[in-house]
Amino acid sequence: MLPKGLFGGGLLPDWIPAGTIGSAQVTLSGKEESSLNVPATQEQIDRRINDFASRCFRDIADRDYIAARLASRALLIPQFLWSAQQAVEKYLKYFLLVHRIKATKVRHDIHKALELTKRGPFPMDLSPPCLEFINTVAELGEYRYLDVSYFVQGYALLDLDRAVWELRRYCQLLDTQQAAPSEHLKRIELAKEQIRQSKSRPPHEFKVLGGYLEEVLANKKHAARSPLIWNNAFFGNRKRETVRAHDHFIGENAPLYLFPQMLDQLLEYVFIPPKLVDQYRLHLAEVEAGRITP
Repeated sequence: MLPKGLFGGGLLPDWIPAGTIGSAQVTLSGKEESSLNVPATQEQIDRRINDFASRCFRDIADRDYIAARLASRALLIPQFLWSAQQAVEKYLKYFLLVHRIKATKVRHDIHKALELTKRGPFPMDLSPPCLEFINTVAELGEYRYLDVSYFVQGYALLDLDRAVWELRRYCQLLDTQQAAPSEHLKRIELAKEQIRQSKSRPPHEFKVLGGYLEEVLANKKHAARSPLIWNNAFFGNRKRETVRAHDHFIGENAPLYLFPQMLDQLLEYVFIPPKLVDQYRLHLAEVEAGRITP
């Protein structure tokens, strides 16, 4: 059940003035929206699904990315990993949805989402460092409560920037067969060509039409602009030959790794993912057998 008042009686929460959300204008009526009782055409549905993909996945992923940069700068490594994982997951889900690749069983499995992208209309050319970073956040980023140990070594922020830049290039409609009749097919072909040439051009020149990061970069007064461009070799308004990068060497052991004997009693009070329970039971057996010492 939805919280009372969230959508009750209208399209907006009752504490938001009709017509605006923050500084953005909201269209509550119009030629298309005013006839909600009229069956929608497939073209309208396709455009709305693509809009859903952009706003719910790509734009939110852009925000997660900026949040990850802030966390990295503050050396909040668990928060950095979590926000990075969220960004990567949403970029992949954008690609899958906008190209109508069924992903209802993906949930938060980045590896599964990445595998599904192979069914897309345009192959993702991701570098080994990008794939290595994606693998790291896929394995560590989903755990928000220090339920597993983590260790980060190297230039984590640079790795994040590279991975987002490489992955985000494909967060566009790239399949002419999925485009609504009103979509500009020429624009889709242009986007494909831009991707093909992207690695031979300065990275800051690559732009995603209508992207949130592009909006932030264009507004010099935007609060998120400084966190986005700070020592960023990939996103900005000019080419950067060098950036200052922090060489991380940070790790922390999970309490359950250090003392797995508390597992059964802990399960009486908190939820721990079943796959972790199984792994910690194996770990406990190794500890009790004297084969390892946490």
